[in-house]
Amino acid sequence: MADKVESQQPEFDISPIREIAQDVLSEVSRVIVGNGEILQHLFVALLVNGHVLLEGVPGLGKTVMAKTFATTLGISFKRVQFTPDLLPADITGTKIFDQSEGAFVLQKGPIFANIVLADEINRSAPKTQAALLEAMAERQVTIEGQTMELEKPFMVVATENPVEMEGTYPLPEAQVDRFLFKLWLDYPEQQEEVEILRRQLSGDSPSVDVITNAEEILAAQKMVNQVYIDDRILKYIRDIIIKTRNHPQIALGCGPRASLVLMKCSKARAAILGRIYVTPDDVRALTGPALNHRVLLKPEAELEGLDVKSVIKSILEEIPIPI
Repeated sequence: MADKVESQQPEFDISPIREIAQDVLSEVSRVIVGNGEILQHLFVALLVNGHVLLEGVPGLGKTVMAKTFATTLGISFKRVQFTPDLLPADITGTKIFDQSEGAFVLQKGPIFANIVLADEINRSAPKTQAALLEAMAERQVTIEGQTMELEKPFMVVATENPVEMEGTYPLPEAQVDRFLFKLWLDYPEQQEEVEILRRQLSGDSPSVDVITNAEEILAAQKMVNQVYIDDRILKYIRDIIIKTRNHPQIALGCGPRASLVLMKCSKARAAILGRIYVTPDDVRALTGPALNHRVLLKPEAELEGLDVKSVIKSILEEIPIPI
């Protein structure tokens, strides 16, 4: 299939994306031990102009990962700690009276950055969450009647803590759907844990080099659109999504947005790996991160000990792979 697919797509040079991705991920790995797949998913999300929801227990380095990622990309980074008393204006900004000018001037909030880390997003009230999610969807904010576009590229990396749920405000399903991926950070492997300790013993705080910049990232985003995806792959994506809608253990399946996400992200993954065409492996590798927060299981499925990961895995096993 690969030879046939390549012959249908005009040749163009995808190597700039592959080289930037390899250099960025390699540079971030100087600070972050392990989590190579998570980092690749972050870069995929960046290439398709999407946002990511990270879930993991405290102390896994979610904040360091996002900050290091932004530093390596050569773009701006802001962190917002979500708390119960956080207001929408604390994110978007507000107008304050400047006595020297005798007028109200705009004081921009942290949303005006290329990568915004929304730390523990579920700890703020729904009104504050909605202010961030609106900016994510429309890529603009309105402050006292003045509408302003956000930075380009723009990406939100939000984190959630799966424990200590008291006093939190869980994101509604419709709002969670705004995130491109939901990624789980697991505990490091045994060898990775030792490497973390070694790095701490050395006393070195490795600094990362800037690999690229906003202009190159925007150019890469446009280049991803040229990656070829065969009609058989589109039907494969369709079959996966439709299966979530009529699966006996799923109460709420995926909408058309999930199909678009899988298509766009598969093209980005192909580009990162140096290909100008999408393969079924690209789709399969991204199905879990793209769908796990868009699927709601029936109560009886959870009583049987099933989780979303296992159900999505069973769907991939049932759908024939195009050859």
